[in-house]
Amino acid sequence: MAIATTDAVAAPFTYTNARFGTVCTFPDEIFTDRLPEPENGDGQQWLSADGASLICSGIFNIDDDTPKGFIAAEKSSEGPSYKITYSRTGKDWAVLSGLKDGTIFYERRLFGMDGVIRSVWINYPPALKSKYDPLVGVIADSLRGP
Repeated sequence: MAIATTDAVAAPFTYTNARFGTVCTFPDEIFTDRLPEPENGDGQQWLSADGASLICSGIFNIDDDTPKGFIAAEKSSEGPSYKITYSRTGKDWAVLSGLKDGTIFYERRLFGMDGVIRSVWINYPPALKSKYDPLVGVIADSLRGP
């Protein structure tokens, strides 16, 4: 799978989280700065030189959350620094996009039959919308579990 960028075709990097089996693929020549994994081993975060970030992680679904319940809860927590502009759900997934703290965000969550919610979160400055908008859907669609 090649991820097209505005300048060239990027070679993908696939990350697999050992704790939850969360998998996502993204261009590692854009997200170059891998931050230390948290002690609980729930995922990983990468930063780009231009101010974007990507998180691929998992959590136990201890509240038996559903895609529709997740979207409803997020919409109820909107405020001056958090605005959802797009949301969609399926049987076992949810997608949100909008603005948070002055940046554009895109989040996809998969609600696994194994009691784990796997997610990918990407955020970037609005000035870089034309660079990242073509990437977020491809990266989000790569999210999967075992």
